[in-house]
Amino acid sequence: MTARMGNPALVVPGAMAGLTAIGKAVVATGVSERTLELAHIRASQINACGVCLDMHPRIAKKLGETDERIHAIAGWRDTPYFTEAERAALALAEAVTRVADRSNAVPDEVYDEAAKHYDEQQLAALILSISTVNIWNRLNLATRQQAGTPWS
Repeated sequence: MTARMGNPALVVPGAMAGLTAIGKAVVATGVSERTLELAHIRASQINACGVCLDMHPRIAKKLGETDERIHAIAGWRDTPYFTEAERAALALAEAVTRVADRSNAVPDEVYDEAAKHYDEQQLAALILSISTVNIWNRLNLATRQQAGTPWS
């Protein structure tokens, strides 16, 4: 399989800068970058985005994440490896990614649990970050971007 075109974020002038700016703003809120990467991996698993499933575990490893935790993300509910705050972020990642799966896209219990662990700015950052990885997943899938291919 080959890419249909270059990555749209690179093809459209200014798009990459906008997406990068969101990422920098999110990190500035103080949400753990490891937690953000866990959420990115979970959303990318749901969306089956090979590019992101190749990239985000690598980033997580550079941030000190363990193989054990990375391999267990898809089954996070059934493992002892994640904190309550991380579990809340993973549940939020699933809900925000699967918005079409139920009429109440992000149930109150999922949102409220995340709000217990993150202040309003951090919760907003999580939602922005999860939404952004979903954008990346969709860009990569729509244009058949290839895992392991460096973007220049």
